[in-house]
Amino acid sequence: MQARTLTALRSLAVTGPLLVVLGACSGDRPGDLSRNMQADENALLPATSQIIISNAHLLDGSGTDIESGFLLISNGRIAEISSTPIVAEGALVIDASGKTVMPGYIEAHRHIIEGAPAEWMADKAQSEMQAFLEAGFTTVFSAGDPQTEILELRRRTAAGEIAGPRIIAAGRAPLAVSAAPGGEDDPARTDVSRPPLRPTVAAMPVSDEATEQRVTAISDAGFDAVKTVMVTTPEGPEIRTLGLIAQKAKALGLPTVTHAVTVQDTLAAVAAGGVATLVHTPHIGQLTAEEVRLIADSGIPITSTLGIFVPFFSDSNAPIFRDGEAFPWDTISSAGQGPVNARLLWEAGVVYGFGTDTRFAPSLTLEHELKSLHLVFSERDILKIMGENAAINIRMQDRIGSLRPGMYADLVLLEGNPLEDLYDLLQVTMVFKEGKIMVDKR
Repeated sequence: MQARTLTALRSLAVTGPLLVVLGACSGDRPGDLSRNMQADENALLPATSQIIISNAHLLDGSGTDIESGFLLISNGRIAEISSTPIVAEGALVIDASGKTVMPGYIEAHRHIIEGAPAEWMADKAQSEMQAFLEAGFTTVFSAGDPQTEILELRRRTAAGEIAGPRIIAAGRAPLAVSAAPGGEDDPARTDVSRPPLRPTVAAMPVSDEATEQRVTAISDAGFDAVKTVMVTTPEGPEIRTLGLIAQKAKALGLPTVTHAVTVQDTLAAVAAGGVATLVHTPHIGQLTAEEVRLIADSGIPITSTLGIFVPFFSDSNAPIFRDGEAFPWDTISSAGQGPVNARLLWEAGVVYGFGTDTRFAPSLTLEHELKSLHLVFSERDILKIMGENAAINIRMQDRIGSLRPGMYADLVLLEGNPLEDLYDLLQVTMVFKEGKIMVDKR
């Protein structure tokens, strides 16, 4: 793992309205990465250019595995894949001998903007968006960021004003009037989902009218999804309100994604009906066979985020949490329970996708999440988790996540073969987004 000082890893506290903050959702803090100046937007090839990638190992975890293959990019999409040479007059040919081509990475759970949003946009947006590209990420799902800034960041990256990944943004809707803890602690340290902090009395409900108005406001603002946080209270309103949100969101053409980190809350989210994605693996409580089957039968995909409760380490070898502070050992059981539940859900057929919900540099958090996934998943499993399954988690499987003609030409070119060494996923040489070269380290 890349060395990072405690100062470099430390990030600002997560803040947000008390109505929304229930459970362990973090802000994102990409660290400093050296930028590849060849990737600035003035150097990008037009998306209409034709590019042939030749002699590459074409691999996507979903059935494509061509040892020495050829891939044609045309008009920003994959036009052809073949085990024999492709001819296209005037195409740029990239010899990828000894390298692997995979779909661009998908981060299905991040919080991108930290600190003062306007200052972040002015001072950090460009470099931190480039950091995602450098790590291989071509699509990032924002699971809750300041509204004005995240929507503007999405616009700028889509327009090419800032070189960065494609951003999918969720707006938040509360399930109850919350008295969640305030202060500057990372909410995962004082997670009200985790005993003994779980609520013991029913939460105050949000009116149906206010709930529907909030979902409508999220839609009107232009968000891509509605984000909710499930922490049930005794005889509380959460399940009913989540059902109402999902129903209203669906009527407006938006999916509802739900944070639930305990077995109890995951089952409650399933019971509500209409949830599109569960954005955490349940890591508090052991799933029974019956509970696993109930979740699997719902057909709801789940995002990994296993690395949250696995320590990072400072240069002095001090175990630290995702906020850069001393690791909270009362949470360490989640580091083991999450992967166990993940494998049980996978065996039952749950679509399990990649996401980190951590604060540090994208390359570092990719490595960190891979470490947790590799406890219970094979290399080939993980490629599927990072590709097609992550695309399903954000409902873009018809455009990204696999190597098939017609898909967006979101691609990473890697040194080595991640089926032989999983951490070759970190050896990113080139990144393409819709056929444009965004990173070139050759």
